[in-house]
Amino acid sequence: MAEVMRYTSPTTLLSELQREVDRLFENFFGGWLRPEVESAVWTPTVDLLETDDAYLIYMDLPGVNRDQVTITFEDGTLQVSGERVQPEHRDAQYHRMERWYGRFFRSFNLGQNVNPDKIKAHFENGVLVIEAPKTEESKPVRIKIS
Repeated sequence: MAEVMRYTSPTTLLSELQREVDRLFENFFGGWLRPEVESAVWTPTVDLLETDDAYLIYMDLPGVNRDQVTITFEDGTLQVSGERVQPEHRDAQYHRMERWYGRFFRSFNLGQNVNPDKIKAHFENGVLVIEAPKTEESKPVRIKIS
């Protein structure tokens, strides 16, 4: 029987390498031996923006509902963890499987200038949106020149 070779595109290989590098840095700098980090299988892609008033995080989580996500803020670090469950397909054979399933984890050091009581999160079309407002003391103040 002839062995079938599977083609993997360079883009897919680079994406996998980026995920592994991200996971390596998060494991190294994000707190050693935490169970949520150790058990993470994949790393969602993220946009992190900073305005004068808040940090905004946009995390791609298609197929994940809010009950499968945990968000915590402690000591200036925002952590997002959860799990995307693989749907069960009986009597089906996969020909291609590119989406990641299982546990995920991300952490962001936002510092102490975040007001933890006002952090909000919601989903928009498969994207988790987190708004972490800054404290009043940390907002920039415009100084008038006399």
